[in-house]
Amino acid sequence: MIALRLALKAAVALLVLVLLVLVVTAGRVWWFARQDDRRVSDAIVVLGAAQFDGRPSSVFTARLVHARDLWKDDVAPRIITVGGKRSGDRFTEASAGKIWLTQHGVPADQVVAVGTGSDTLSSVAAVESQMKNQGWSTAVVVTDPWHALRTRAMATDQGIDAVMSPTRQGPAVRQRGTQIRYIARETVAYLYYKIFGKSSGRGSKAV
Repeated sequence: MIALRLALKAAVALLVLVLLVLVVTAGRVWWFARQDDRRVSDAIVVLGAAQFDGRPSSVFTARLVHARDLWKDDVAPRIITVGGKRSGDRFTEASAGKIWLTQHGVPADQVVAVGTGSDTLSSVAAVESQMKNQGWSTAVVVTDPWHALRTRAMATDQGIDAVMSPTRQGPAVRQRGTQIRYIARETVAYLYYKIFGKSSGRGSKAV
């Protein structure tokens, strides 16, 4: 009987601990989503999202608009677009992003397309390699607000001196229900990364 009580107490304590970790992490996701650091850096990095035969999705377009505005404000002299392609695609996310930017006022020689990366971690690793080759070390990273905490952790772990400037436009921020869903998803994805050191999926590839 005593052993059963101890087991129940341990189970309750473990449950409380898990819930506490989830709540604290969700709070951090929420807090990071509201930060906007626009310090002068070597590059503005735009994480890829879905594209349709070279045309960025609404989520991707919102990120690109924000990156272009940061470039116009002289936050960095160049923009790095990153992201690979799915089987059958003609364009990578990186090339689709570069096309959009050059069509909207950014000179082609100031956009670097890194056409690899199937998830957040592999994309960040590809950017780090490109930046290292070019002698760049600091970056302002553009993604969706709820994706900021996990992206910052991955970028820092890869050796990039990164700050976050999330976009405030697009489907990911329009409705309260969508925001709650993204916060819940990113809470789990962030904890998965911290525990296993892997990306839990195509977190930056939302439509």
